[in-house]
Amino acid sequence: MNEENIQQISRSTNAISDWSLQLLQSLGITDTWAKYINLVILLIVLTALVFIVQYLTRTILKKILNRFGKISRAEFPKNLSNRRFPHYLAMVIPYSLVKGSIPIIFDQFPKTMVLINKLIDIFLIFYVIWLLMSVLNAFFDSLAKKPRMRDKPLESYAQVVKIVLYCVGFIVFFSILTGQNPAHILTGLGALSAVLMLVFKDPILGFMASIQVSANDMVRIGDWITMPKYDADGDVFEISLTTVKIRNFDKTITTIPPYSLVSESFQNWRGMVETGGRRLKRSVFVKQSTIRFMKDDELKELERIGLISDYIRSRSAEIDEYNKARGVDKSLSINGRNLTNMGLYRHYLLSYLKNHPDVHQGLLILVRQLQPTSKGLPLELYFFTATTNWLKYEDICSDVLDHVTAAAKYFDLELYEDVSNPVITKIPETGITH
Repeated sequence: MNEENIQQISRSTNAISDWSLQLLQSLGITDTWAKYINLVILLIVLTALVFIVQYLTRTILKKILNRFGKISRAEFPKNLSNRRFPHYLAMVIPYSLVKGSIPIIFDQFPKTMVLINKLIDIFLIFYVIWLLMSVLNAFFDSLAKKPRMRDKPLESYAQVVKIVLYCVGFIVFFSILTGQNPAHILTGLGALSAVLMLVFKDPILGFMASIQVSANDMVRIGDWITMPKYDADGDVFEISLTTVKIRNFDKTITTIPPYSLVSESFQNWRGMVETGGRRLKRSVFVKQSTIRFMKDDELKELERIGLISDYIRSRSAEIDEYNKARGVDKSLSINGRNLTNMGLYRHYLLSYLKNHPDVHQGLLILVRQLQPTSKGLPLELYFFTATTNWLKYEDICSDVLDHVTAAAKYFDLELYEDVSNPVITKIPETGITH
């Protein structure tokens, strides 16, 4: 403002200010002190009016929003109330009251009036941003409760909009302080684009990564992901513009940058959850020295095992027919075709898994031999449990492996156990050694 405008404002004396000033002077107070006392009185009255008007307006707006929310059963009015929208909207009338009262209260202080006007204009910038933020937060809160949006990175998009609002507010704020046109400020910011790109590198990369993650459906809120590089192994519970938060199974929280989900490798277990089965891939090592051909009397004994009785009979008949057709000398077991205890054990385990109620029968079930090692011949069990619940999964795995270990002796097989340094203990009371 120039001097002419200041003089014009100083001449806009209001009857309220004149009346209070004359009252103070009539009490014998000097003109100098009367001005300051009058200023204090008017500020106290204005402050009281602002609080009263703001309280009444906020209360009315809250009742209107709550009433509308109950009638429409919509989430948005409730979220507006939770995000303090009535509080910010109720400041419109107090702001107008303060703006209109400045020429009255600061009539005797024209230069202070200029400063206060600028402060009120700056407050308006923040006020508009707060109001828009409350609406924006309420909108995204409503979206987050929709089933289709619960696993989307809405926080990232909300933060982008917030950054844009803050940037606009900063430009207007700087324009008011300096008295320059916002277009000139934008021109200056263009020259600083390299610096701005460096400062906002992470938000820009995070925003682009959020778009790619969402468009390609790579990660959703609630997904179990594993990233060994960051020691992350748990559920994603927040995806923002600059961070992805993962709650690990040990209840620690790992924070990683969003663009690492695009630029680096990670494992998403969502497919396992959607399929309804969790894979188990374990091996037991069979001592190769215990693998041998089966005798007829041993086969008769093993026919008592229900899961493989039909297999033994049909397989034995097939082998006998093959050997007779070729005149095989069976005085030596190695001649012709024969059943082995290892083959029967493997087929038994396969039948056991295919009849297990907690094994997913719609997915791959496999029992196979792997490359022999110094520990013996690995026999691998590859199947999926019928649940993805971690506790139930571990129980099923333990039960299956317990049975696999216990069943080996029925086929006269021994599983590998490191006995290079056995520990022998003796119970004094019984004399039993372990």
